[in-house]
Amino acid sequence: MSKKVQPIVVGLDIGTTKVVAIAGRKNEFGKLEILGFGRADSEGVNHGVVINIEQCVHSVELAIRRCLENNPLLTIGEVYVGIAGKHIKSMQAQGSRVRTNVETEISKDDIDQLLRDQHRTYLPTGDQIIDIIAQDYTVDNIPDIVNPIGMSGVKVGANFHVITGDSTAIRNIKRCVDRSNLKPCDLVLQPLASAAAVMNDEDMEAGVAIVDIGGGTTDMAVFCDGILKHTAVIPYAGVNITNDIVNGMRVLRSQAEQMKVKYGTALVNEANRSSYITIPGLRGLPAKEVSVINLANIIQARMEEILEYVMFHIRQIGLEHRLHGGIILTGGGARLKHLTQLTEYVTGLGARIGYPNEHLAVGHNDALMSPMYATCIGLILRGYHDYDSGRLEFTGAGANYLRVSLDEPLIIEAVEEEQLFSEEEEKSEEGSTGKTWDKIKARQDTLKELFDRLRGKFMELFEDLDDKELE
Repeated sequence: MSKKVQPIVVGLDIGTTKVVAIAGRKNEFGKLEILGFGRADSEGVNHGVVINIEQCVHSVELAIRRCLENNPLLTIGEVYVGIAGKHIKSMQAQGSRVRTNVETEISKDDIDQLLRDQHRTYLPTGDQIIDIIAQDYTVDNIPDIVNPIGMSGVKVGANFHVITGDSTAIRNIKRCVDRSNLKPCDLVLQPLASAAAVMNDEDMEAGVAIVDIGGGTTDMAVFCDGILKHTAVIPYAGVNITNDIVNGMRVLRSQAEQMKVKYGTALVNEANRSSYITIPGLRGLPAKEVSVINLANIIQARMEEILEYVMFHIRQIGLEHRLHGGIILTGGGARLKHLTQLTEYVTGLGARIGYPNEHLAVGHNDALMSPMYATCIGLILRGYHDYDSGRLEFTGAGANYLRVSLDEPLIIEAVEEEQLFSEEEEKSEEGSTGKTWDKIKARQDTLKELFDRLRGKFMELFEDLDDKELE
């Protein structure tokens, strides 16, 4: 019996500091095989909101182009797009329907109609629904039902978590994707995408808070008893730390970024009190030295403020004593040194770094097993969730596909300069797939049009950043 070919899903993470495009497909074991990877510095985005269409389109096109250069066989037409920003809000809603034919079982159509009814929920002027997530159901007088399909009952109700955003900001995101000659399959709230990549069923049952610290915003999603309880977007993140260093130490933004990446720590007590950073002077001015302990003070102050906002939202829903799984830190900001210790100190909850490696197929390098790519990998998982549930079919001229099939795995190499909150433009490595591409071209006429299996393997090159002088 022929094996069902899984579609290729592409996640597009448009952040404040970076734009990432990752193409993946599930193998026979349900793990993601990465078929393409591209990353570019983000321009025209501030705190998750597009403020310059042309610059944002350029960043998206560059990330997609690098993804295609990474795998010349790949064609990308449809993407799942992450969305965040300080305009994002959430609310609780309730809905119910009385069934006319009580002799039949509750079907998926009944649940889908109940969900569609929530799109008529009253919203403030200018807001638009991004996603509606069912939390639990009620059948007649029976509460706390996870899945009512197949049950009998007259009245079906549910509690919903409704995520909304500013309609103008949403249109601008879609416009950027459209002008990049891509079709947005869906807009997904970034903390939900990150949660899908770093969390498992045990975390949902125990109760966890996913805290995604990005460049422009800190996104969070709280789960308890297997249910999404709360989502929020905090408009403070890596960019704010950089701005604090610029103002506190009177240095250039590029210098502040390097100081944060190389020598920054979120915990003052872990900083070396006798270490100093030499900063070159401008236009003949003498160089100056700044204390590593002062740098740590600036970073810790801002991170404590962000974590206080996190605890404010957790206390707001009364779950500060029920999150037995603690806080899962992800996003590029989660790579800041000693952040888990500071999180435990400020919140009183356990903390760990969330990596998306659980969902990746064996054989990938650690380059993608980084918290900064959790959102993009989660977008791919969201695409497969929609595909498996029948919500979406990847068909048509814009579908993602590979132009040939292979009789043996294709080795995809990715050369990347990976930095926390990086604002420097990456330089793509030419010729990384040259040998493989030449081999494919020699037998291109005899290969099939579709492939059955492809395993990608990424390799990374990182610079050793041990210098004590900023150049």
